[in-house]
Formats: sequence, C-alpha cells, structure tokens
Amino acid sequence: MRCGEKCFLVTYEIGGEQQVAPVTARTPVEARKKLRRTIGAEPSIIAVRRDSAQ
Repeated sequence: MRCGEKCFLVTYEIGGEQQVAPVTARTPVEARKKLRRTIGAEPSIIAVRRDSAQ
C-alpha cells in the first residue's frame, strides 16, 4: 500500500448483475483504473465511493 491510499468501494455491472469490489487507491479515478486493469474493460462502472469503515 502506498502513502495516501484509501479504500474505495466500486460498484459495477457485468453480465446484467451489480457487484461491489473494494479497491485501494489515492483517488476515485485511480480506483476506476485499477478495477479496469484487474477485471477488464467489459464491466460498466456505476459508482465509486470512499469506504466509511475506516
């Protein structure tokens, strides 16, 4: 984990089903990029929210 990273909850839709994935990143834009790198360009990202559990 890098300095300044926070946990974001990314809500995305793949195959008509909504899913939520936790992603550690510095900004919401970086969280989107990390999710696309791991899952691919197929899912449609609906929302990126900061995890309030911390």
